[in-house]
Amino acid sequence: MSTRRKFLVVADETAEFQTALRFACRRARSTGGYVALLKVIEPAVFEHWSGVRDEIARQQREEAEAALQLSAAYVLAETGLPPEFLIQTADSTRAALRQVLSDDPDIKILVLAAAVGGRGPGPLVTSIAREGVKWGARKVPITIVPGDLSDDEIADLA
Repeated sequence: MSTRRKFLVVADETAEFQTALRFACRRARSTGGYVALLKVIEPAVFEHWSGVRDEIARQQREEAEAALQLSAAYVLAETGLPPEFLIQTADSTRAALRQVLSDDPDIKILVLAAAVGGRGPGPLVTSIAREGVKWGARKVPITIVPGDLSDDEIADLA
């Protein structure tokens, strides 16, 4: 088991992802930890043509890896360590988080950023606020940062 603190960030296409990533990188650097990026892939549903389903799944995985690579250089520059890539096929981000957190005891903190503006804090933050944190027997702290934190504010907080 690793003695380094692993900060998990859900990598998606939202603007908040960048804020959560910047905060997690700063916290990892200041605490001697490292960053793991979770990319969730929705399962391909083609019951009649398994070959098509398999090809779609392969393409989705390649796209997920490419998306994570875009953030890898930033994480390496900020923390001095490459990120760990976690790619999960799941029906929802919550389901993927439940699986990843159950499988990996080195994950010590989940970092999320709340959406800003009139559209609410975002679906994952809202889900956690409503349903609580249900990761099975595992208890993992969640850090929710405002999605519009500036680099200076992140540096001050992290």
